[in-house]
Amino acid sequence: MAFKGMLKDEDIAAALKHSAAAESFNHKEFFAKVGLTGKSAEDLKKAFYFVDQDKSGFIEEDELKLFLQTFSAGARALTEKETKAFLAAGDVDGDGMIGVDEFVTLVNA
Repeated sequence: MAFKGMLKDEDIAAALKHSAAAESFNHKEFFAKVGLTGKSAEDLKKAFYFVDQDKSGFIEEDELKLFLQTFSAGARALTEKETKAFLAAGDVDGDGMIGVDEFVTLVNA
């Protein structure tokens, strides 16, 4: 698992369970439940690169849609509404993507 050693398995499971139903995903709640809130900028940058599946240096909308699956392969995809809201919350510069610094800010907001 990508987050082994950084996050606790039970925290990941609890966060995914909390977000299991469609339209139940809230990034602030998820970050807190999974244990990312309060992590160092260095740890959050590592987490960013797990989510940046294509290693482009940005998290694009299609990667956000599959965000929960980064934590567990069996997790659901985010709905279009959830994905758009997540992107809007993190995309500070309006380029349609979330960069590493935007991600660190988003998690700690």
